[in-house]
Amino acid sequence: MNNKVLWWFAVLTLMITSCARNPVTGKKELSFMSESQELSLGQSSDPQIVAQYGLYEHPTLQAFINEKGKEMGAISHRPTLNYEFKILDSPIVNAFAVPGGYVYFTRGIMAHFNNEAEFAGVLGHEIGHIAAKHGARQQRDQILGQVLLIGGIVLSEKFRQFADVAQTGVGLLMLKYSRDHETESDKLGVEYSTKIGYDAREMSGFFQTLKKLSGDEGSIHSFLSTHPDPGDRYTKTGAWATDIQKNMDVSKLKVNRDQYLRRIDGMIYGDDPKQGYVENNVFYHPELKFQFNVPNSWQLVNAPTQVQMATSDGKAIIVFSIVPGDNLQTAKNQVVEGYKMNVLESTNVNVNGLSAIAILADIPQDQETGQTSAIKVLTYLIEYNKMIYAFHGVSGVNDFNFYFSQFQTTMKSFKTLTDASKINKNPTTIRIVTASNSMTLQQVFNEYKMPVDRHRELALLNSMELTTKLNKGTLVKVLGGSY
Repeated sequence: MNNKVLWWFAVLTLMITSCARNPVTGKKELSFMSESQELSLGQSSDPQIVAQYGLYEHPTLQAFINEKGKEMGAISHRPTLNYEFKILDSPIVNAFAVPGGYVYFTRGIMAHFNNEAEFAGVLGHEIGHIAAKHGARQQRDQILGQVLLIGGIVLSEKFRQFADVAQTGVGLLMLKYSRDHETESDKLGVEYSTKIGYDAREMSGFFQTLKKLSGDEGSIHSFLSTHPDPGDRYTKTGAWATDIQKNMDVSKLKVNRDQYLRRIDGMIYGDDPKQGYVENNVFYHPELKFQFNVPNSWQLVNAPTQVQMATSDGKAIIVFSIVPGDNLQTAKNQVVEGYKMNVLESTNVNVNGLSAIAILADIPQDQETGQTSAIKVLTYLIEYNKMIYAFHGVSGVNDFNFYFSQFQTTMKSFKTLTDASKINKNPTTIRIVTASNSMTLQQVFNEYKMPVDRHRELALLNSMELTTKLNKGTLVKVLGGSY
């Protein structure tokens, strides 16, 4: 028996011994991840996800999610899992799940739900991914097909070490589910939300809201970028809901619009200024008191550990973070060694009165031989308020000169934030108000003096049209705080 035959025999043996029964379909499927491995992945991923995004502290909303999540987990196809549910402190409209029972909602998506039934549908969808072992099945497909997509932007392996993509949530690495997986989870969302007493037709309506939002958000991680749309999903979920309800007393199914809206009254909407925010292509951090320019049209993700800015095609990134070191030279040594940089040039510079070091380097593709540079890096280390801040501008060698001026412009714009209006900026919040009479949604906005340029955004937030007629006393989302 030659080596090739032996290799194929080994692969076939592995495939046969790696089959497991899927809890949802009941069929045996090839799997390279056992349940214990799923649990281990979830347990190791959760701290990374929380560190990357932070948790949004809202005891009332958290208690509601826990209650509904545990109730739904108990009627799912995997009721023995110890499900955990968390709200991430991010304005991005997203929800995702990690194998092992971890489900995450951003405050951005919680702000866009308009009743409990919409939330229950998406909750069911995410629990469905776990119940159907889509994470494990996706890992299988990635192993067999050698496919790797990261958060909607494809980056080279060397880019990832700067962007720290492993820290952006292992769940996000596995969320490029197939259309079949999305369809299966949509069906489970309808089934599970109905089983705990909600009107699953509301799930269909929320998909329409998401479809409209997908043209407005422009964020690197949005629900529709990580959950490929199987096409007309709102029509399909509506049909499934109608079918599952055909022998039920629909009047007994819950929607609970007012209850949900009162629950999110006062929740932060959009960026939380204290964590840093962007205004007119400038990033401000009120607590750490610095600012810098953001390249025009670049996408930005602000996380507790770093700020990532990227071109939409993933050809260039700028990563900003705090680096260890008591002084610039110590920080430089750690950065150069940590990223295995081949330093081409290093210069002491002054950035708006602050001591800094500018480093031009490449990182060899082959770390052992040092041959064939894969990427080039422009790094600025800036000493400010007893901390060392680092900018890394990263691009492929063929594109680097094109992006160099954008890298340098951003890095040299770093300076002390002194503008009191930027430092004392209050967060924008969701404020729940009532229509004083029978009127249109736009008339409510006018009554509460909402800026005209935000009327369309607020209409999407309420999942209505500006011309929608409202009865007296109808609850409506408007903006509070600083907007």
